[in-house]
Amino acid sequence: MRSILYSLLSLATIANTFAAEIKSSHSDDLLEDVVPDTIFNGQTVPPMKELNQQKIEQELSKGNWLVEFFSPHCGHCIAFRPTWQTLYEFYYTSKPLASKEQTEGDSLNSFTRYYDFKFAKVDCIAYRDTCEKYNIVNYPSIVQFEDGKEIKRQEGSSSISDLSKWVEGILEAIRPGSRNKEGPGLPKVGATSVEVGLESKDGAEETGSPEKAGEQSSVTKSTSTPVAKAVPSKALSTANPSGLSENLDAKKFQDLITNTFDPWFVKFYAPWCHHCQAMKPNWDQMARELRNTLSVGEVNCDVEKRLCKDARVKGYPTLLFFRGGERVEYHGLRGVGDLIDYAKMAVDVGSGVPDVDLATFQKMEETEEVIFVYFYDHATTSEDFKALEQLTLSLIGHAKIVKTNDKKLYERFKISTWPRLMVSRDGKPSYYSALAPKDMRDSKKVLTWMKSVWIPIVPELTSSNAKEIMNGKFVVLAILDRTRSDQFLSAKRELKSAALDWIEKQEHAYQLERQELRDAKQLRIEEAEDRDDERALRNAKGIRINMDEIERKAVGFAWVDGVFWERWIQSTFGANVKEGEKIVINDEDNKRYWDTTVTGEPIRASRTSILETLGKVVTSPPKIAAKSSTGSISRVFFTIRKFCTGHPWLALGMVIGFVLAASIFGRSRMRRRAFGSTGGFFQLDEKNGLLGGNGGGKND
Repeated sequence: MRSILYSLLSLATIANTFAAEIKSSHSDDLLEDVVPDTIFNGQTVPPMKELNQQKIEQELSKGNWLVEFFSPHCGHCIAFRPTWQTLYEFYYTSKPLASKEQTEGDSLNSFTRYYDFKFAKVDCIAYRDTCEKYNIVNYPSIVQFEDGKEIKRQEGSSSISDLSKWVEGILEAIRPGSRNKEGPGLPKVGATSVEVGLESKDGAEETGSPEKAGEQSSVTKSTSTPVAKAVPSKALSTANPSGLSENLDAKKFQDLITNTFDPWFVKFYAPWCHHCQAMKPNWDQMARELRNTLSVGEVNCDVEKRLCKDARVKGYPTLLFFRGGERVEYHGLRGVGDLIDYAKMAVDVGSGVPDVDLATFQKMEETEEVIFVYFYDHATTSEDFKALEQLTLSLIGHAKIVKTNDKKLYERFKISTWPRLMVSRDGKPSYYSALAPKDMRDSKKVLTWMKSVWIPIVPELTSSNAKEIMNGKFVVLAILDRTRSDQFLSAKRELKSAALDWIEKQEHAYQLERQELRDAKQLRIEEAEDRDDERALRNAKGIRINMDEIERKAVGFAWVDGVFWERWIQSTFGANVKEGEKIVINDEDNKRYWDTTVTGEPIRASRTSILETLGKVVTSPPKIAAKSSTGSISRVFFTIRKFCTGHPWLALGMVIGFVLAASIFGRSRMRRRAFGSTGGFFQLDEKNGLLGGNGGGKND
């Protein structure tokens, strides 16, 4: 009995020891999986992003990436690891615009944010399917991606200087003129800092073994890497002191624009361009008016061909507004007043997003037709505000943007989640539907929504916004005369009332249609449950209600100055504003319009007349006969083009059939000519007939 007891105690001791060893081993594995932060030039560097199978496509779909595909068991990969890590640490801590302030990874002056460029790696043993998907056959393989597309790949290990040349070329293509031609001073492999002033050719001596790399890691004092020439990071107060448009060459452009946050309005031109010559007096006058307000410059593209190519100039003149490495093109009219108005709006935007309260917002509503409002609270992060600042440049000339944490504005617009983005058009709010933080920080997605709502409810039709307003929709267009102020204001008021009523009616119809689809889905679910049909129930629950898939012809409202655009209005609609205000409903896509009601009377500038006629026009087919806005010859070509665009295969079949018919007819004509002009295949002798002798007589 005692021996059995001793045996059990021994087994228990062995089991406890074995369990402790397993637990200790598991803890060691967990510690090994956690990659610690490193220090380079006195700055904390997070571990390089390791892409996994689930997120690699999503991550690579945005921005620029340089990715190492490696195997942890590959000897070349192990030897290359210090080089790749040092390259990553060096660029991660570099500052695109030299400044004395330390920059964190999320700063606007950080390498990652400025260039939208990231380093990453993929373990091909852990994620073999991913590497096979990208056709990785050798380790290590370095692959460059841009917005999800592979641009270039390099197989095998490389020196840090060769890799840096590759990276410098990518960065220069992203932001032309932002990199030093001689290249940056590179650290030695394994070093934790780099001294200022090292040249790219001499500062990249590598050590082949990890031991030497470890010896080099204890070098030097902590200093930041000068990637670009030191320049002021904020806009200068002495902008354009002379009131002249400054001639810019490549060096000046880099020093004054690319490497600073100063706003500049720049004209790219060619001396032989007639439009450029005609615009020069207006451009110079604008520069004088903007003295001490905004820097103005010009680039001669016949001399600075490389600079204009890097700026992606495709025509002359091209007018670009620059600020902090970002740019936006001006597409408006080129009169002095138009240029000055745009430049002043650009300067206002450059001063940042203003913070407003209810009283300030109400004053803005009196003068601004479209206002974007960003609602925030105490929990809104600096990253959210930085994403907001990135949107300002694209709004120049379109709308104002403000931010607020005023509770009275929360109550007015019923805001209960933060941050929240809203647009107020003539006092009518519309909200950005996405609420997740990543969606609110997605500048491209937010800007796409902004573009869809930044047109006022009733805008004035001009040459700069005509396509945006007229294309792809029915447009109720009021042809007005500013000089008749009473009639002008009355007609605009009626048009705006009609627009607001129509929008409210469409929103109500939208809600009803969505509810009908939800009810239909619920009926399917209940029917499947009653029949105990699991397959039908699964299919019914899988139905997605997507209102975007339902095609609707959009309706817009606008007015046009009938005096200024008299010739175009006369040739397009056959109208003359001298005879009084006129309303037309235009369908630009189909080159047709309506100017009469269902009773044949002209559409009057009244809410009732507009809405009654519009309801008859948007039905399919329209209940009122349309008129053509083009000539008869143009109408024929437009009809043919529209048919070919709408039915490409049928049009192709008709063309092939026509060619075959023409070919057969042509061959038939050739055969007939070959056998004579009688129209038959045989030519008969009129005297002897077919069998000889007289055709009808009797021969003795």
